[in-house]
Amino acid sequence: MNFLSGIWWSLALVLFWAAPYMGAVGSSRVMCDNVPGLVSRQRQLCRRHPEAMLSIGRGVAAWTAECQHQFRQHRWNCNASLFVPGSRESAFVHAISSAGVVFAITRACSQGELKSCSCDPRKKGSAKDSKGLFDWGGCSDNVDYGVRFARAFVDAKERKGKDARALMNLHNNRAGRKAVKRFLKQECKCHGVSGSCTLRTCWLAMADFRKTGDYLWKKYNGAIQVVMNQDGTGFTVANKKFKKPTKNDLVYFESSPDYCIRDRDVGSLGTAGRVCNQSSRGMDSCEVMCCGRGYDTSRVSRMTKCECKFHWCCAVRCQDCLEVVDIHTCKAPKSAGWISRT
Repeated sequence: MNFLSGIWWSLALVLFWAAPYMGAVGSSRVMCDNVPGLVSRQRQLCRRHPEAMLSIGRGVAAWTAECQHQFRQHRWNCNASLFVPGSRESAFVHAISSAGVVFAITRACSQGELKSCSCDPRKKGSAKDSKGLFDWGGCSDNVDYGVRFARAFVDAKERKGKDARALMNLHNNRAGRKAVKRFLKQECKCHGVSGSCTLRTCWLAMADFRKTGDYLWKKYNGAIQVVMNQDGTGFTVANKKFKKPTKNDLVYFESSPDYCIRDRDVGSLGTAGRVCNQSSRGMDSCEVMCCGRGYDTSRVSRMTKCECKFHWCCAVRCQDCLEVVDIHTCKAPKSAGWISRT
């Protein structure tokens, strides 16, 4: 397993078990010292902000679920975040995990869970937008703090490296952080007689994390392959037909495997046993998902809600119906000589 996925899963596991004991003296040091793979700067942040580490633990679950959602119909489905370092999938995981830390830390600030931050302190007094004057009120999400904390924690490992992969990871980490901030939106509440909106109170709020995931998914599909500069200070596009990547784009160095056959050395769990869609013509189709190996079909019964009716007022009542469906799963490779390298 590569470094990034190893750190996240170790961190999530340790935080899960340590959470009930975080108030005890010295417990944060014990917790932080038991997360494998952390560099010294990350351990310092962990000891200094143990409550923030618990937020990051929740963030791990959020970005992992989002990653699996985005890749649910693809051969590589973000299972255990196994991927080829330097690949297009690596670019996405670095971006979405960095974004997940920003989102989790920012949300914790707004909910008063962290001692080191609160709502955005700069959103006070009056301001003006296209609709006129308004007063800052409520609790504006302090996304700038979330970005700073995520940069310090997530980038710490990469800053120790000087190679192309570290440079690539730093770029994609930043792209993920910028994606969260991109969807910061202004929300307002009107005040006045009969909703006349003579006075507005506004605040800034992050959008649902799905927006960030959808945005980074588009960036994944448009990721740009790059090569290191001769002086080692940056990179240029591998194909001169493409434009230079912006700070919002994802970049990668290595080509991805086809993910058809299980091979942990190249970051592939294979597609044997994966459910495919017989009627689809997309990436989730049985032809594409199963890599031409064919598929097995099994008939299963399941309970579903049916004949739902609306009753005044205000309930929807359904019956339980037994539904018989066909499930299609990809066949394993026929060759007896294939070996899964674990």
